[in-house]
Amino acid sequence: MIPVKVREVVLDQVQNPLLLLVDIEESMVLPIGIGFWEAQAIVLKLQGHVPPRPLTHDLFKALCSHLGASVKKVIINDIRKSTFYAEIHLTNSAQEEVVVDARPSDAVALALTVGCPIYITKNVATYTVSIKDLLEEQEKDSPGFGEPDEGGPHLH
Repeated sequence: MIPVKVREVVLDQVQNPLLLLVDIEESMVLPIGIGFWEAQAIVLKLQGHVPPRPLTHDLFKALCSHLGASVKKVIINDIRKSTFYAEIHLTNSAQEEVVVDARPSDAVALALTVGCPIYITKNVATYTVSIKDLLEEQEKDSPGFGEPDEGGPHLH
């Protein structure tokens, strides 16, 4: 397993949210498409915002606490038909491990809420992109300041 952290949530070219997970050295990034509500929950956690009422992930944390369970780790463990899968690993009141299937966005929002580690499997890591390669590609594809852009008109 490879430890990762949330870098940020960004919008892709068609304004869909992407969750960006990076390795500890920030040498590779795993972009995961997520929904708008999940993106909002993750961004609020990253910004340290405390809502006046509990969000779903706050509720799950409180439920675990009242039941004597604790979230130990989150693993983005698979991709099938272009869909990422995740697991939430908990310890119940009897100190037994419980594994729950989850969407990566919910699992990551929960990990941010409880402060547990996030991992990706080696299989999932094959879908990461080198940050160095991304930056080089961006420099190559984007015109410099004051240089003409041959890409045609842009709508702003």
